[in-house]
Amino acid sequence: MSFAPSDSPRRTAVLISGRGSNMAALVRAAEQDDFPAEIALVLSNRADAAGLDFAREHGIPTLVLSHKDYADRLAFDAALDAHLKAEGIEIVCLAGFMRLLTPWLVERWRNRMINVHPSLLPSFKGLHTHERALEAGVRVHGCTVHFVRAEMDEGPIILQAVVPIEPGDTPDVLADRVLEQEHVIYPKGLELLAAGRLSVADERVAIEGAKGGLAPLVVPAV
Repeated sequence: MSFAPSDSPRRTAVLISGRGSNMAALVRAAEQDDFPAEIALVLSNRADAAGLDFAREHGIPTLVLSHKDYADRLAFDAALDAHLKAEGIEIVCLAGFMRLLTPWLVERWRNRMINVHPSLLPSFKGLHTHERALEAGVRVHGCTVHFVRAEMDEGPIILQAVVPIEPGDTPDVLADRVLEQEHVIYPKGLELLAAGRLSVADERVAIEGAKGGLAPLVVPAV
């Protein structure tokens, strides 16, 4: 599926578990008058997530839904889905949400749920991506915006940004450079989805108006 063009911004929820720096990048982008999505809800499974304060300061409704209050993952995901539907959410963005979602929930939001991951997928899925990239001796690293699938860090790729690895890089230094690019391509990915410019066929993304129409669209580091 793809969204049809709309006169109203698509109501978007951002799910966080911590500081929410990518959430903040999405919020800042959505504050522009011509952005096709609005951040209508920031939801966290942790009451102490620092990103909640940023959302409140920007006048965005927030919700804490603790996974500890539910018997299992499916019960939590059912409650999460109910809250999203009650708020009229159309798009879900994962931004450091440290919960593995059930296949049931992922399918309910198929091609309407996106994530940003700090590596050039399919390389370095999971955690500690910067350390692993340096240990592997790769010459370039980066980040990926993709549609979410049931398997961890799987799904059709929307956008990627390439970050060269420099001599003397440490995991923290590399992480900072990659994060800068996450803040560039995640809002762009949301913009493309909300504007109805993305379609998925055979688990590959086509971008309306892009050269050749095909993803991944690699955005060079600035």
